[in-house]
Order: sequence, then structure tokens, then C-alpha cells
Amino acid sequence: MGLSWMAWTWPTAAFFGFIALCLVSMTVWEFYAPGGNPRRGVLGLDTTRGDRLFVSLLGSAFIFLGWLGLMGPPLWIPLGIAVVYAIAVFRWV
Repeated sequence: MGLSWMAWTWPTAAFFGFIALCLVSMTVWEFYAPGGNPRRGVLGLDTTRGDRLFVSLLGSAFIFLGWLGLMGPPLWIPLGIAVVYAIAVFRWV
């Protein structure tokens, strides 16, 4: 049957699979290491693990959209930028 019933492409399915994997991973992380207490980051905001995941996913979407708007494909470079951005968000924000 595949993904044709929703006119999805495999990259689209992989993207949503990645989001689901992130949510499951965060749930397991919270189960085994509870207490994702808020911490104050560079911007002076109190953020939890879930907040930092949301900010990193949202920022990554803007990185990809900006890259597509300015440069076009291939998307390997913005993927690297997005990974570095997500690591920075989890580390310092």
C-alpha cells in the first residue's frame, strides 16, 4: 500500500518518523532520568527539556526553509547546521 494514499514522499514520512522518534526518546529519557527541571539559559528564559526540543525543531525548520529559499537543494549543509543548532540549544538555552 505504501504512502501513496496520502501523496506523501519518503522524505516526508522520514521527517514525521523522526519527530515521533524524538518524542519517544524524550519520554524514555524522562522515565529513566526524571526531573528535567527548568534551567535559565542564555536568553534568560527558563526552559525544560521539552521546551528545548521544541525550540530546536522550530529553529531547524527555519534553517531548512531559509536554505531552500536562498540556495535550493542539496540539503546536506543545512542538515549539519540544524544539528549543530540543536546541540547548542540543548547545551546553552
